[in-house]
Amino acid sequence: MTTPPPSIDISGSSDGGGDDGAASDGGGDEASPSAAPDVPAPDPADYPGMDENTPEGAEQAFRYYMALMIWGYQTGNVDELDARSAEGCNTCSHNSEIIVKNAANDLFWSPTVLEDVGLKNYPSADYGYEIGYVFYIGAHAEPEGDGVGMREEPRTEYTAVGVMRWVDAGWEVVAIELEQTGEPSGA
Repeated sequence: MTTPPPSIDISGSSDGGGDDGAASDGGGDEASPSAAPDVPAPDPADYPGMDENTPEGAEQAFRYYMALMIWGYQTGNVDELDARSAEGCNTCSHNSEIIVKNAANDLFWSPTVLEDVGLKNYPSADYGYEIGYVFYIGAHAEPEGDGVGMREEPRTEYTAVGVMRWVDAGWEVVAIELEQTGEPSGA
């Protein structure tokens, strides 16, 4: 296995600091809806080779897709996310629907980071590759299930398996299986 890629900072914090100064509207930890955080989109340059028809390209394209998903929960933007998923990807469309619904109610995740743990590709008989991706989602606040308030979520490990297909000079996500695989931690 190759060395895992570095952590992906999609929080928009360039100083690596904590929450101090992050809220420009004077907001705090209130449980009320708020404007989307000012979080920059994941930079495609951070996913070298994702536009190449190679096993590593499929890995990078899936990492980028997952970063876009987390960014979507933070900003309400699903355009690029939807453009990179196959029409029949149920998990993809389900997440996009939640993001759009939350955004319509001014409910957004607070800034967070993805930390890569491991990445592995497996040839697929029916598609291009299946990508196994283990990562942490950093501590953040997200809407409660009923959309009434916010709840704090600790840093938690997840494992995703993405089925990737090469179409029209790019990778698209055909299916995703995502599950929490580690206990939440305060780290």
